[in-house]
Amino acid sequence: MQGVIYVAKGAAYLDLAQRSARSLRTLNPGLEIDVFTDLAPEPGLFDRVLPIPDGATAKLASLGASRFERTLYLDCDTLCLAPLGDLFDVLDRFDLAVAHDVRRTSGLIRTGTGEKVPYAFPQMNCGVLLYRRSEPMARFLAEWQAAYRAAGLDRDQPSFRDVLWRSDLRFYVLPPEFNLRRVTELDAWEPLDARPTILHSHRLLQHLRGAKERLDDLTAILPAERQARAAEWRALGLPDPSQGGDAVAAFLAAEERQGNSPL
Repeated sequence: MQGVIYVAKGAAYLDLAQRSARSLRTLNPGLEIDVFTDLAPEPGLFDRVLPIPDGATAKLASLGASRFERTLYLDCDTLCLAPLGDLFDVLDRFDLAVAHDVRRTSGLIRTGTGEKVPYAFPQMNCGVLLYRRSEPMARFLAEWQAAYRAAGLDRDQPSFRDVLWRSDLRFYVLPPEFNLRRVTELDAWEPLDARPTILHSHRLLQHLRGAKERLDDLTAILPAERQARAAEWRALGLPDPSQGGDAVAAFLAAEERQGNSPL
């Protein structure tokens, strides 16, 4: 059996999870969807409503409690843009599938928990996780929880990367259309490059972080992200490479101005 799980603690995150689940169910009728939560969700939206287990975090504790043989975990700030198709078939070959994080030269994304890991093995984004029930996967989830506790960091991605680096787990790196974080990639893709499938954007929860405007879909998010990209280049005093010029030099200069040494 295969299905999707959300972990939603508190009313604000349950609201986001419900919106995401509606988009998922509209495009994938028949797919089972569960939620781990501390509140009562909208009746009939989820197939099962489950209490959040005890653990390092609500998310890490819930991942191992999925009833599905094949599970797609989604953060609450996601929307389904297209049918998932044969995504679960990746698990015919692998125990885990996950996409790279973005902003990979930043100090935040290069942070680890003790392992010496090459730049070319960056943090993964743990907001979209596809995994199957197996002994190796169960060991990985247990080790991840332990490593997260030991690290003492708020973010679970540094410990995830380091545990994955030293693990023998069979895993696959999903293409970005299954975890679309940098939505301005849509501006660069040609017509048959990709099929945007899962949007995962912090813009969907920006109203929880003090923003006056709530953004609810890709149509609203894409122009906001275009403006934010241009503003970041201006803040660094560098020309936006999308407008021409030496793009490689611009990205290297951006690293230097942020205090990150290229490799």
